[in-house]
Amino acid sequence: MDIYEKLQKVYDAHPSTAPASKNFTEILKILFTPGEAALAAEMSFKSKPVKDIAAASGLPSDKAGEMLENMANKAIIYAKKGGDGTVYGLLPTIPGLFEFPFMKGMGNPTLERLAKLWEDYHTEVFGNSFSGNPTPLMRVVPVEKSFTAANTVHPYEEVAEFIAKADYIALTNCACRVSVGKCDRPKDVCLVFDSPARFLVDRGYAWEISKEEGMNVLDRSEKAGLVHTSNNSRDRANLICNCCSCCCTVLRGLTELGNRNAFSASRFVAAVDEAGCNGCSVCADERCPAGAIDMTGGTAKINGDRCIGCGLCVTGCPAEAMSLTEREKAPEIPATVQEMGVKVANEKGRLQNFVKIMQR
Repeated sequence: MDIYEKLQKVYDAHPSTAPASKNFTEILKILFTPGEAALAAEMSFKSKPVKDIAAASGLPSDKAGEMLENMANKAIIYAKKGGDGTVYGLLPTIPGLFEFPFMKGMGNPTLERLAKLWEDYHTEVFGNSFSGNPTPLMRVVPVEKSFTAANTVHPYEEVAEFIAKADYIALTNCACRVSVGKCDRPKDVCLVFDSPARFLVDRGYAWEISKEEGMNVLDRSEKAGLVHTSNNSRDRANLICNCCSCCCTVLRGLTELGNRNAFSASRFVAAVDEAGCNGCSVCADERCPAGAIDMTGGTAKINGDRCIGCGLCVTGCPAEAMSLTEREKAPEIPATVQEMGVKVANEKGRLQNFVKIMQR
C-alpha cells in the first residue's frame, strides 16, 4: 500500500473523515514528506511521547523527535508540552489539518495550490462526508445580543461563557476566508481555547489575547454578520469560529451542498413582529446567512425549517421587529466532546477503526 494511501486511511478513521481522493492525496504530498507520512501513519489522534511513536515506527528516538518537531512547526500535527516532555498527536482534517497551515495567511504558491485542492476536495466529496450523519460535529451558537429576558438560556448557548471559562485564549485568522477568499469580511476572528490555543501560539500561528479582547472579537463578528459556531457538545468549547456563508466549510455544507446535517442549528428560531416590520429587507438581504427570510408581500416571513437560529437578523433589524423563540423540538447536543466523537464515528461506520487508532 502506498504510504499516502495508508495515511489517508488513518485520517478517514476519525469522525471528521477524509475520503479517498486524488485531491486529498495531493494535499498529503504537499504537507508531508514521504518520511513524515510514514511516521504520521503510525501515530494516533491521542498524543503520545516521542519514545512511543519512535518504537511504533521503528525509528531512533532522536530522528523521530526531529521529524515530529518539524511537522509540529508546520502545524500538521499537534504538540503539547508536559512534565515528561512534549507529546505529539495527529490532527483531524477539521479542525486541524485543513485550517492550521492557512492561519498565517496566504502569500506563497504552495498555499495557493493547497487552497485550490481543499476547495476541490470539499466540493467533490469531503463537504458531505464531514457533515454529521445525523449528528453534526459543529453547531450554531446565537449572538448573545439577540437574547431577551423572555429567553431561557443555558451556559453552553452563551458565547461569553465560553470565553469566561477558558484558561487561555488565542486569536487567529479564519482559514476558510484566507483560503477561499470570496468576501472581505474580517479574517482575524477565529478564537481557540486552552491547549490547542497554546500550541498555535507556541508555533506562531496565533496570538494570545485577553478575555476582554475575546469579547471584542465577538462584537466585531456580529457587526460583520458572521455566525458563531462551535463544537457540538455541552461540556466545553474548543473554539469559536465566526463564519460566513460564502467561504466557510461549516455553513457551505448547507448553503452550497444542501446538507441539512452540515451543522446543528441552535435551539432557537427567528420570529417576526409583522406589525413592527417596515419591509426594509435588511434581515433578508444583509443578515440572514441561510436564505431563511422571504420578503414577498413587503413583510419579512421566516422559513423555520431553514432558519439556523443565529440571531443575526435580530441584532441587524433597524425596526427591532425580530426576535428569537424556542423551537418546538430542540436539537440534541451531546454531553461531551468524547460522546459526540463516538456517536458521529458510529453513525459514519468508522467507530471500530477509530478505536483502533486511538488505542495505538
